[in-house]
Amino acid sequence: MPKGLVSYSDEFVMSRIHVIRGQRVMLDRDLAPLFGVEVKRLKEQVRRNIERFPEVPCSTCPQRSPRT
Repeated sequence: MPKGLVSYSDEFVMSRIHVIRGQRVMLDRDLAPLFGVEVKRLKEQVRRNIERFPEVPCSTCPQRSPRT
């Protein structure tokens, strides 16, 4: 394995998959660490290379304020 890459177990990755409205999804905050990048950089690269993801719908949810 190349230096600097981290190996994740299948169980770890599967635990990061959520079911929302019947669709299996991974949130950007869970996906970015798998690639070793910040969430900001992941979103940036998806925007720049959206043509590489024609089958995978990417959407964003508005930020919610924390409940108090």
